[in-house]
Amino acid sequence: MSPNDQKAVPADSGTREDLIKSLNGDLAREFQAIIAYVVYSQVLKGAEYMNIAAELEKHAGEELQHAITIAKQIDYLGGTPTVQPEPVKSTEDNKEMLRADLNNENETIKNYRVRIRQCEQLGEFATAELIREILIEEQDHQIALATALGIDPPKL
Repeated sequence: MSPNDQKAVPADSGTREDLIKSLNGDLAREFQAIIAYVVYSQVLKGAEYMNIAAELEKHAGEELQHAITIAKQIDYLGGTPTVQPEPVKSTEDNKEMLRADLNNENETIKNYRVRIRQCEQLGEFATAELIREILIEEQDHQIALATALGIDPPKL
């Protein structure tokens, strides 16, 4: 359990408060991703990691936009956006950094798929649409990380 204690709520959970709580968990993961991508993009070592380091730097900016979008939706729904990120794995091992990022992206993708259903059940179609747009980029991040690790993107 994270220090934010904001576990994903099932898609059939029907209150606006549950959606806000879940979105705050999503926001904490976006903050985690920003921190991880900023740090990892700068500390990856070796010529074979130069391209992925540049890609991670780009991901950091995209994750910042995701965080802004999610925070705006939390505010719109009447909630207060969290200021606490999920913990970031600290390591000096290149592959371990990329695996940590991939695991985080996998978790984010699974949660956003649930969040879309949760939003639609509550009639929050615009929020669902914004999350769909974020999900497209998250899946692109997943593919880039899996490719850098020499594996197929996980089937979630």
